[in-house]
Amino acid sequence: MNGVNWKVIKEKYKPNVLQANSGQKVAAIFNEMLSELKTSHTRYYTQDDLAYYQLLGIFYARSMELPKELKKFFPNGKFEYTGVGLSTKDINDKTFISSILDDSPAARAGLKVGDQIINVDGNQYHPIRSFAGKAGQTVKMLIQRSPTVGGTPSPQLTSRQEIAVVPKVFDASTMFLEAQMASIQILEQENKKIGYVHIWSNAADPYQQELQNELIYGRLRNADGLILDLRDGWGGGDISYLNIFTAKQSPSVTHVQRNGRRYTYNYQWKKPVVMLVNEGSRSSKEILAFNFQQNQIGPVLGTKTTGAVVAGRPYIMQDGSLLYVAVADVFLNGNQRLEGKGVTPDINVPFSLEYAQGVDPQKQTAIETLLKAL
Repeated sequence: MNGVNWKVIKEKYKPNVLQANSGQKVAAIFNEMLSELKTSHTRYYTQDDLAYYQLLGIFYARSMELPKELKKFFPNGKFEYTGVGLSTKDINDKTFISSILDDSPAARAGLKVGDQIINVDGNQYHPIRSFAGKAGQTVKMLIQRSPTVGGTPSPQLTSRQEIAVVPKVFDASTMFLEAQMASIQILEQENKKIGYVHIWSNAADPYQQELQNELIYGRLRNADGLILDLRDGWGGGDISYLNIFTAKQSPSVTHVQRNGRRYTYNYQWKKPVVMLVNEGSRSSKEILAFNFQQNQIGPVLGTKTTGAVVAGRPYIMQDGSLLYVAVADVFLNGNQRLEGKGVTPDINVPFSLEYAQGVDPQKQTAIETLLKAL
């Protein structure tokens, strides 16, 4: 128990649990208790949490027990919820959009990272309840895009605006792969082609396979350089993710068709690459960032990762809620522990979330860094 006397902790919080008059308050107390363990990958989630569905989507296919335990709660085996595809962060009692999935309803509606959410359909924002039962219907989100000065709206930009967005049903088993595929860009600057892909999760083989396919055969094949964005989302993968960048010898293969056309494929990425990380990069993404630096593949850019690098396992409670618990420590190269430390980027680029208006200085610096390397 990480040196913690759990019997003492139980007695400490027991009065609070008995006085709690809602499941939401009980969950908050449970998480306060779990925080006493001072380890990552340890939290209690309910059906009111986005992470509840997302973790089930990640672990379901790789677990023998989960399909049996979840059958009565999800008889069709799909972990679905209705939402708009954004995550938030609370700062000084205000709720700001911290990330938006590519090609999600939020992205298509024009919401931006840094927007403050004032309300949804006139009610306080909630990641699940604000959109439950509203798939395909228009929802009105009141947001504030620019800060106020002395209590009055900034004169430079419109302060508050109402944005119509149409929620959809997300399948937590496929949503991050779909967002990864939708994120791919070719940015043309200074007569160079900069490839970009956002890896929202690397918790299963399809994420890695899709990246390799795009680099070898697909939209990123002719890029002069690559931005590999590991900010936010989930980890869960292994270091083989980097093999396409680290393989020492990998011959190119040329296909010659009957009409004489030649197509050459390189099964190793030999061109410049920059990795983006932030405080939302966690777990195996931090291991990837560490190995990216160790192998000198390219610069890691952004802000320090969160330092959440242990192995976790989900347990399903009788009411269908989920207890996520750290079950093993993780060391790199025998003695290097990232838990509680994180990975410091080679190039630190701060990002101020509040009222960012969709401006991404980290991505822009990554573009500039690549252009210098080309």
